[in-house]
Amino acid sequence: MKKKILIVAGDPESINSEIIFKSWKQLSKTQKKRIFVIANFELLTKQFKRLDYKIKTQKVKNIYSNSNSYNLKIINIDLKFKNPFNINRQSLKKYISKSFDLAHKNGLNLKKVSGIINCPINKTHLNLNNQGITEYLAKKCKVKKNSEVMLIKNKNLAVTPITTHINIRDISKKIKRNLIMIKLKSLNTNYKKYFNKKPKIAILGLNPHNAELKKNSEENKVIIPVIKKLKKIGLKVSGPFPADTIFISDHQKYDVIVGMYHDQVLGPFKALYKFYAVNLTLGLPYLRVSPDHGVGLDIVGKNKANEQSLLECIKFLTKFS
Repeated sequence: MKKKILIVAGDPESINSEIIFKSWKQLSKTQKKRIFVIANFELLTKQFKRLDYKIKTQKVKNIYSNSNSYNLKIINIDLKFKNPFNINRQSLKKYISKSFDLAHKNGLNLKKVSGIINCPINKTHLNLNNQGITEYLAKKCKVKKNSEVMLIKNKNLAVTPITTHINIRDISKKIKRNLIMIKLKSLNTNYKKYFNKKPKIAILGLNPHNAELKKNSEENKVIIPVIKKLKKIGLKVSGPFPADTIFISDHQKYDVIVGMYHDQVLGPFKALYKFYAVNLTLGLPYLRVSPDHGVGLDIVGKNKANEQSLLECIKFLTKFS
């Protein structure tokens, strides 16, 4: 029996029901049998109806129910609402929190579940205090020493930021030797675990033109010493490279480009590959992936959302049977 794939429907006030429907229509029967969606059954079916989507849904109790069904199987999370696209704030927060709690609990069942996919959420709905789902699940899994790693990947390239969801003004204070060392060692170990390859890694500097490698720069004081240590313990790392030129062509020589902050690597990556990628959290006890985009507030209900990244997530997890 193939392992289950869990999809957290995520934020109701979003494009999530649209990308779930569009993805579902493109899946094989074998893939459909494996998928369970964590959502409020009535909410999701009413959203489909509002969007004029014809899809067979089925309310189930858990991942052991109706495992051979080709219907969209929905594990129900209680939620009271009047408008399926406009939910009371407190009810919405509890709903999303309960959805992630159930996904986390099931995700730990590695014998039955390949992994979890969370559709996008508005981060304020989980009281994340300027953090993302990466950090939220790392805390839930009691991951120690910041060893969780955000990896955005497709068949051509992957990128990783050392710091993730923090304000720009705080980045330089967070760039420490120990943090980079922990992240890179975790990246190297988990990349080999899931992709059967020791990655060739390019590390970027923090400042424009690497601050010309001035004596007091983060490049000279922090990044270069760490690269030397990583090389000594056997990691295939190079750098630091200037962030403004690496994505012209040199990125093609590497498996992973590591930046010092979120937009330094995610912006160029998305410009190159659009939605053909998955957001993967390394270092958790289970596989967690998500589409590499947000809730799409400006196009909710307009049938304009691109489902490709969710499809990429499903394809990725189907490899882990």
